[in-house]
Parts: sequence; C-alpha cells; structure tokens
Amino acid sequence: MNLYFRLLVMRLTSRRRGRLGLWDTARTGFRVLPNDLDLFRHMNNGRYLTIMDVARLDLLVRSGLWARVRARGWYPVVAGQTITYRRSLTLGQRFVVESRILGTHDRWSYVEQTFLVGDQVAARAVVRNRFLHDGGGTVSEEELAELVGPVPDDGRMPDWVADWTSSTRTI
Repeated sequence: MNLYFRLLVMRLTSRRRGRLGLWDTARTGFRVLPNDLDLFRHMNNGRYLTIMDVARLDLLVRSGLWARVRARGWYPVVAGQTITYRRSLTLGQRFVVESRILGTHDRWSYVEQTFLVGDQVAARAVVRNRFLHDGGGTVSEEELAELVGPVPDDGRMPDWVADWTSSTRTI
C-alpha cells in the first residue's frame, strides 16, 4: 500500500459517501495523478492494483465489514487476482472504481472491481482474498461464513472463477 494520501482521503470522506450493505457496490472516485503514469503517459499497470487496494478498503469500511473483521483480530490479504485492461487512463482523467463482493468459496472471498470512465469500462479485475488471524493462521471457511452470513444466490459469481482458483493451486 503506497498510496497513503489516497487512503487518508478515502477514510476521511467515507462517512459522507454513506453506509453500504455487505453485498452492495461501492463506487470510489479517483483522478489520474502524475505519479500514476508510466513512460507512455498512461496509468501504470501496477498502479491499478494499488488503487484497487484503496477501493476494496472503501467497500470494507462503508459496509461495516472492516470493523467486524478487526474486532475478531483478522486482516485480509490478496491471494490472487486477474485483470483485463480495456482503455488507457491518462493524466488528470477522473475515473470510478466499482467494487462488489462476489461471494465466498472454501476459505476465499472474491471481489470484482471495475474501473469506469463515465459508462466506459477501462479495466475489470477479480481479486481472491483470504483472511488471516493477527496471531497467525488462516480464517476457516466456517469462521468466514459466520461473519458474512448467507451469500446471495443471484449469479454474481462467474463460473470461471472456480476454474481460475483451481488452476492457480498448482503454482
């Protein structure tokens, strides 16, 4: 996490942007800054991943999940992610990251994050997270299910996510 200024702004403005339900979509606004750019004057591929950290935390804070996770002595870590880039983001451009929890499976939770300029998709990612105990060890599937409750059965988890998770276990 190397975007402390953006993290601070997100935390200071999260109350004003309102509470969310756990299964709602968080919309977190950003602007491309000079330090986000690569040599080709568009946002660096790695910067997308860092901005996704801030946007995911916004979802966790506004949904109340962050407080519940920390009260249990847990913290989330990214275990895998896949991202597709569709359009470049350039200096000064405003964009929104939409973040929503897709669901859980086994010990994993999955978040979809979409970068939007207006209604145009610039990038879309799926992030696989797991939660760890402060004292060491992985939060179990049962503990995770107890925390989040029933997962909506609305088809939000794409079928390919299970295949992707299985394929990465060989790494």
